[in-house]
Amino acid sequence: MKLGRLNHIGIATPSIADSIAHYRDAMGATKFHTPFDMPEQGVKVCFIDTPGQNGTFGTQIELIEPLDGNSPINGFLDKNPLGGQHHVCFEVPDIAEARAEFEGQGKRILGPTRIGAHGTPIFFVHPKDMQGVLTEIMETPKEGQHWSN
Repeated sequence: MKLGRLNHIGIATPSIADSIAHYRDAMGATKFHTPFDMPEQGVKVCFIDTPGQNGTFGTQIELIEPLDGNSPINGFLDKNPLGGQHHVCFEVPDIAEARAEFEGQGKRILGPTRIGAHGTPIFFVHPKDMQGVLTEIMETPKEGQHWSN
């Protein structure tokens, strides 16, 4: 497996609107994508682009707000009422190969491979197997496939 770039950092938040204001006012962020619901995952998501080199965009920030009382991030927010870093997401060229390699190393995969917020296949690796960090593995988007809104 070859690890690709850090695609995004997931931030759980009780309010995407409040988090957008924070990143705009305190951090100077200027590129916010339209928030959208992911009912199959129980969350609302909003991406913030960070600047990269030479006019490109860099790593994104993924704001994640629970859709309702059954959202899987409610437990995280119960422990961290202000929100906070939830996960990191790395790109890989082949999701099936990456999953097989992690499983071969005895890493615990959380659930099936599924389509994530960028429209590409993803899976999560248990934080206890990743030095305490919930890690999302995402197949690198193909040309023209990269999510934008």
